[in-house]
Order: sequence, then structure tokens, then C-alpha cells
Amino acid sequence: MHTNRYSPDLTPPWKKQRPAPEVAAEPDLVVEEVTSGFCGAVIRCEKTAQGPTVTLEDRFGKHRTFPMEPRGFLLEGRVVTLVRPSAPPRQHRPRRTASGSVAVPGARARVARAGRIYVEGRHDADLVERVWGDDLRVEGVVVEYLEGIDDLPAIVRSFSPGPDARLGVLVDHLVPGSKESRIAASVTDAHVLVVGHPYIDVWEAVKPSSVGIPAWPSVPHGQDWKTGVCRALGWPENTGAAWQRILSGVRSYRDLEPQLLGRVEELIDFVTVGSAA
Repeated sequence: MHTNRYSPDLTPPWKKQRPAPEVAAEPDLVVEEVTSGFCGAVIRCEKTAQGPTVTLEDRFGKHRTFPMEPRGFLLEGRVVTLVRPSAPPRQHRPRRTASGSVAVPGARARVARAGRIYVEGRHDADLVERVWGDDLRVEGVVVEYLEGIDDLPAIVRSFSPGPDARLGVLVDHLVPGSKESRIAASVTDAHVLVVGHPYIDVWEAVKPSSVGIPAWPSVPHGQDWKTGVCRALGWPENTGAAWQRILSGVRSYRDLEPQLLGRVEELIDFVTVGSAA
């Protein structure tokens, strides 16, 4: 009897799918789910009636739960099968920076690029440094503050942006109809990206829970916003001391609102893609 050489029983070894390596789903392990493309850090594993699941948290704080199916995840571009972690001792995990990126062991600060990121004030610069400082040094990106953006068009012209010297600008309170939105719209250089967050001041981009307050207070129009916040919260009317109190509550990207996280990541990508060190 003639045998069908393409029978499943006679599949050549080189056509058979090899099993993916098993990796323990330890907390903080960063993986990507192959079907959805969702990328995040492991925060917990659970046993359910349908089988084991893993919950991931992305850098914006969003959680999603996935079944731990064979070949269901990518780890550093390689297909793996996640399994529930065994008892301690725990496997070594890559250290993560405050922004959620995997730290580069032994990395030295890169020579500064010609491109820059401008922010409005010192507090904005402090916050960017607190969360993205490690990433910025590896990428060679310098952050400078402007003390306001009223003269932004002239500042852009003076910077002379180009393909290898891109400029990114982070603007506070960039909402339709605002003074800030009109100034931002006046900058049309292809090598400049102006983005912003909706908050009156970058203080509001810190999650209230990270500062130990229920919410950021509403300050009546016409009052200095930072001073009004201090009054409403019963803090001494010293905005410098208040900022240090707020900044001390920021340990990682998890302490910031997504509306700021996305904009800073966008600026870093813009000034680093296609530019030389």
C-alpha cells in the first residue's frame, strides 16, 4: 500500500513547531501578549477554573489579564510560555527604571544629542528628571526649562531645528482655545513637536493618591493657582516647599497621570528617532 508522505504522522522534523521555552511569570517581568500586542509588567498570577492567568500593567497603569497559554507571550522578541512562578528563591529579573523601561546594566551617559526637550518651568524639569532621567541619559537627551512659552516662536527660531537637531516642547494647560494652544499653533517647523497636557500646572499631573490627598483642589479664577492649592490643602504658603513635598511622592511612572506620561514619551521618541548623537 502506498503511504501518503504528507500524512501528519510523517511530518518532517523541520516542519514541526518546537515548544517555546517556559519562563516563570515573576512580578515586574516585562512581556508582550502575542495576539493583542499589549506590553506590560507582570503584577500577579492567579489560578482560575479556566486555567492560570497573568495580569500585566503597562507604563500608563492600565491592567489586562490573559490566559497563560503555550507560546502566548514575547520576551525580548522571543516567543515564550509563561508559567506560574515556583517558590523562592526568585529568578533574577531585569531592573526597571522609574519610567518602566528595562535598565541597561552598566550603561554610561551618552554624549548629548543636538536635539533638546524644552519644558515650561523648573518643576516640569524636576518631574521629567525624576521619572525619565535614566532613559534620557542613555539616549543623550538634554531637558531645559524656559520659564514660560510666551516667546516660543522666537525661541524655536533661535534654536535652528533640523533633521539632526529636533526640538520637542512640553506645554502646560494645552487645551483648545487657551493662550497656550494659540502659541503652540504658531510653531509650524517640521523638526519641532509641541505637545502638552491639560493641567493648569504640572503639579496636577501627579496623582493625588501619591501626594496623600483625595483630589487636587479647585482654585477660584484670578488667584495664583499654586498659592491657592497650598491654602486649600492647609499647607504653608511656600510653593517651593510644597513642590518638594509633591515631588517626594513620585517614585515611578505609576505616580503620574497618563495624559503626561504619553506626551513625554512622544517627545523622547521624536527627538531621538533619526538624529545623530
